[in-house]
Amino acid sequence: MKADGCVIGIDIGGTTTSLALVSQTGCIVWSVVVPTDAVRPAEHLVMMLCNTITEMCGETSGRPDILAIGIGAPNANYHRGTVENPVNLNWGASTNLVELFQQRFPVPVAITNDANAAALGELLFGGARGMKDVIVITLGTGLGSGIIVNGGVVYGADGFAGELGHTVVEPDGRACACGNRGCLETYVSATGLCRTVSELCAVMGAPSPLRDVCFNQLTARQVYEEASRGDVIALAAFDRTARILGMKLADAVAHTRPEAIFLAGGMAAAGDLLLEPARLSMDQFLFGAYRGKVSLLPSSLAEQNGAVLGAAALAWQELAIMTRS
Repeated sequence: MKADGCVIGIDIGGTTTSLALVSQTGCIVWSVVVPTDAVRPAEHLVMMLCNTITEMCGETSGRPDILAIGIGAPNANYHRGTVENPVNLNWGASTNLVELFQQRFPVPVAITNDANAAALGELLFGGARGMKDVIVITLGTGLGSGIIVNGGVVYGADGFAGELGHTVVEPDGRACACGNRGCLETYVSATGLCRTVSELCAVMGAPSPLRDVCFNQLTARQVYEEASRGDVIALAAFDRTARILGMKLADAVAHTRPEAIFLAGGMAAAGDLLLEPARLSMDQFLFGAYRGKVSLLPSSLAEQNGAVLGAAALAWQELAIMTRS
């Protein structure tokens, strides 16, 4: 295809960074995965990414015009264009990635966190097309969330709104890496699921192969595989996780009344082991006026492409905002 009029989507992770050239319809013209090299300064990654973009675009038929760049990154602040105190990146307190990219490419550049990017990707290219009010939950090592209200991401006063993973399930509950106790992501995440299995092994008498796995070696995939075989403890862990998720989603619905909530990320691949009991739990806890009106759905974006499509969606939205203004 002729690739002119595209944007660059970049998803920065602690280990690898993905980038892609994406059309307005969400078609990926080319994509590349490179090592983040997180111990080095941000300038090194930006230089490598810009060189890769220049090289790849030069090899693409039609020499595409890059209209904008969208970036998804941990602890990213849309308002300031910065990545602030990232846990897995040796970048210091604040790095202005927008400025670094604009020094090499004089086009609009925008940045947001990965969950907000995922929400925009679902809105522009996924199952939320045509909707204006949506919540996307990303389930991985932690729990991220992107909230769309009236077609736009909710950023709040300082750019960090929408952290549903750090709403409280139990005030005296599990310790969270954020420093608080009882945060949602300590119960509903890959890590949280494994913690639940460990607790259930201590109080349930049922036999399970999971008892033979050291906690530090236990993975959510192992729990999923045993649950698929009918393991009682694994199934109980998914049920407990889904019940808590549904309860907190019901709270989120009361704040924004979305048309739909989408689950994305590796743990969402558990399908109905998680989705169906979470749906039942959400309906149980919903305020009566909302009951039966909010869909809980899996993301329709392929997991391997969802992150860069989300970042590209941010770029396309930024262009649309500039056009309207």
